[in-house]
Amino acid sequence: MKAVEKILKQLEDCLQTNTFKSVETERVELKSLSTGGEWKSFYESVCAFLNTDGGIIIIGIKEHQNKSYTFPGYNENFETNIRDCVNKFTDENGDKLKFDLNDYLPKPEIYDLLNKRVCVVYVDKLPEDEKYVFFKAVARERRLASDEVIKDDKLLSHKEWKEDIKNARELKVVDKAVLEDLDIEGKLNNYLHKLNSQGTIIETLKSDLNSAFSFLNKKSFVINNQPTLLGMLVCGRNIYDFVEGRCQVDCFVDSKLQVAQNKKVLKDNIVPLMESAFRFVINNIQVGVSYEKGGQKLPEYPEQLVREIINNALAHRDYSVNKFVNINIKPNQSIEVRNPGSFRQDQQIVIDADSIKIRRIIPIAKARNPKLADILKVFDKWEGQGFGMASLTNACLDNEINVPYFLFHSENDVSLVVPKGKVYDEESKLWLDGFSGYIYEKLNRRELTDEEKIILIYLYKSEKLNRQEKYTILLTPDNNHFAVISDLEEKGLIFKHQASTRIYPIYLVDRTLSKTDFSQELYDIFSSHYDLLSNDYKEVLNSIYLHNYFSKIKTVTAYSISAYLYFKKNITVTDEKDYQNYKRKVRTIFNRLEEKDFVTNLNKNNRYKPEYLINENFKPPQEILDFGKT
Repeated sequence: MKAVEKILKQLEDCLQTNTFKSVETERVELKSLSTGGEWKSFYESVCAFLNTDGGIIIIGIKEHQNKSYTFPGYNENFETNIRDCVNKFTDENGDKLKFDLNDYLPKPEIYDLLNKRVCVVYVDKLPEDEKYVFFKAVARERRLASDEVIKDDKLLSHKEWKEDIKNARELKVVDKAVLEDLDIEGKLNNYLHKLNSQGTIIETLKSDLNSAFSFLNKKSFVINNQPTLLGMLVCGRNIYDFVEGRCQVDCFVDSKLQVAQNKKVLKDNIVPLMESAFRFVINNIQVGVSYEKGGQKLPEYPEQLVREIINNALAHRDYSVNKFVNINIKPNQSIEVRNPGSFRQDQQIVIDADSIKIRRIIPIAKARNPKLADILKVFDKWEGQGFGMASLTNACLDNEINVPYFLFHSENDVSLVVPKGKVYDEESKLWLDGFSGYIYEKLNRRELTDEEKIILIYLYKSEKLNRQEKYTILLTPDNNHFAVISDLEEKGLIFKHQASTRIYPIYLVDRTLSKTDFSQELYDIFSSHYDLLSNDYKEVLNSIYLHNYFSKIKTVTAYSISAYLYFKKNITVTDEKDYQNYKRKVRTIFNRLEEKDFVTNLNKNNRYKPEYLINENFKPPQEILDFGKT
């Protein structure tokens, strides 16, 4: 049963039982059109669907806010207005569209519904490089179940992007390639099968080059009787002979184990290339077992995310560069996808001021190769948010992966690195525990929620990565967790950098939370005697100070500090003997610090439950000069 038939069946059930169940969504709209004034609303919905992700409009029935339906049915007199729809839209200058809108408005269908009829108008989404269209000088987009005016700043940004991709490499003709180098009966028809798989025949299958020629031109697979890079990537024969590294992915496993899977060079058309690269990664990442999910096997990284990372790398790569994509898997560490190309300057935030280094990438949803992206969407191979940035951010904030980052190797060479692990890991827990008292007071004496913890950690880890010239993804107002972000800002746990804009705020954690070194504060207490201490002693005092002044549990023990420092460096215990030796070492340091009055034990009478604080009334003994040097 087609999707529209399911919707009509649901409407039929509601009308027969006099009940209500809303069917209007971001892809479905109901219109009565029983009065002349409703045609304006109809054209606005068509405009919104064209400018967003397409949809269907069912004419002859209306959904009301009071949870009821009006069902006058479809009137044949509407046909002229529906047919005239293609002439109702203009470009941003009010000029006639330079493309045929009929290609995006398939023939409407009439359906019987009870004792009346309805008309289903199909609206396909426009390719990104054809957007936006205007109705009565206004461009609209679909948001949930409403048609909203597109804001001027979004229109301007899109206009600038269209200028950038006017000379996109995907539409350049391929030297020495001829029409016969396109596989019509196999690869092109495979694409057409996918195109028609939604239940409506959009394009008939092609038997030969002559029957396909018009379609090849319309889709820009062919320009001036010569195959384009786009055409060759989708359905070219012997593709490597013509485009070389542009159809290649080199895959590596950076491991000491010498096995056949350690390296594989893949060369193919764009869709099978994506599949082969995905299979290589999935076959070479470790799989664990989730006891929470009944023993279900789970890979190190979410499979769907891996697929999107690979697909977006090939969809967004710079095809003007004759170089292959590189995938490097480091077991138990990371996946790195190195790509020809880079981010536009307006997507990069680079700030070096006030001792803060910021390196962020703005997740602007603009395809470098819009025609190719449009083709890949048919195969469900393109996520649509630049290098899968929306999916990466969502996976982070759902605590499925650790914070990803980008590395710039040169002007046209960038890597996406996804480290193994989670955002909220053991190291992050230690960080939050150290500042738990400070955070508790900032939140008016309540604990952080899980969502708040992950947002804070994401921003904290971003700053640490930025200091290493690693670019992280900017959190924007479009993010699903923005209500949490706003609350954290209100409580003063995060703040906007002064370089923020209304659309792209740059969030940083409260400067107290970013503090890792309390040497100055310790020097103020112990003066020059602090400088005489070895680094191990200073490290222990630094940790004691953090917990004394910022944690909910003010006093510490040698055990708690040794565990804190060990797990901060090692994450897990891999050598039990090494762990026990480290604890004894810290215990010795505590004993000597107490002996020389650097710390005070508030519970001296109970040797099993010591409670240590920094001694703010420090008075050094004479023999302090040789202390802490061993």
